[in-house]
Amino acid sequence: MRSKEVTMTFYVDKLGFAPSDNHEMFNDYLMMSKDEIEIHFFLFEDLIPRENDGQVYIRCQNINELYNDAHLKGIVHPNDHLTQKPWGQWEFSVLDPDTNLLTFGQEVGV
Repeated sequence: MRSKEVTMTFYVDKLGFAPSDNHEMFNDYLMMSKDEIEIHFFLFEDLIPRENDGQVYIRCQNINELYNDAHLKGIVHPNDHLTQKPWGQWEFSVLDPDTNLLTFGQEVGV
């Protein structure tokens, strides 16, 4: 993350995550959680978003709800709307403010 505040705002407002109870204790570290998911970020002020290859795959059980919410908020990656993939997953992706790619996936038939 280049900015703790920007990252925290995006994950709270756009994805429904919550910061850890001790998020104010660490200036250069942030932990965010939602349901059974916990993501950790470290400060990297010199990060160049267009050169960032960071990515996370998040397995979920409510992909339609997540997708509809992300779509309404306008944060679904323009090239990766909810699609059934050949490997048996429903998936869609979002880019955060630092262009970390978040791909949400749910097994087909679940």
